[in-house]
Amino acid sequence: MAYQQTPKTRQHRTAMRLRVLHTARAMVAEGGFGAVHMASVAHGAGLATGGLYRYFPCKADLLVDVFRQVTQREVDVMSAVAASGGPATIRLATAIEAFARRAMRAHTLAYALIFEPVDKLVETERLIFRGAYAKIIGGIIEDGIASGAFSRQNTPVVANCVVGALAEALIGPLAEGHTENPDETIRAISSFCLNAVTHPQKPEVTP
Repeated sequence: MAYQQTPKTRQHRTAMRLRVLHTARAMVAEGGFGAVHMASVAHGAGLATGGLYRYFPCKADLLVDVFRQVTQREVDVMSAVAASGGPATIRLATAIEAFARRAMRAHTLAYALIFEPVDKLVETERLIFRGAYAKIIGGIIEDGIASGAFSRQNTPVVANCVVGALAEALIGPLAEGHTENPDETIRAISSFCLNAVTHPQKPEVTP
């Protein structure tokens, strides 16, 4: 007879899984993905190392779930800004500033999520979530085009450019762990991205 989980055992399993994720997330926030070791995670979660594999078959699976959990939270924040109403220019600037500020506030974790070399499974998730950010940014751009705040442009391409510029501009501050003028840096990033969308470059016509 196959083992049937009871509501109590399912609840326990869910709670233990969340404890493992919380432990691993704390390790990533402290030292990046490279700081995560299955034995240490198991110890921190109150499990035997062998018991940890009942919840996550391998380290890559654990890191993927940590990445999804943390990154989805950032996507939700940006989505809330995009859906908040008001001029597209303000929403775009606010979304970019919120992302940058939250990243700088947790620089080790943000660097791991955005830049740290990782397992291919995590890298695949990274690309998926970059697409999610671009979709949100693209929605704001489309709203701006519809309202006349932005000129017509190739929204998917421009949105990906904005996400790429935002990520690249954060490499230095996140790698160093600080910046002398964080507010100024954030404003500069926001201004650059907003100008790129507000005044898109027209392709040159070759005679």
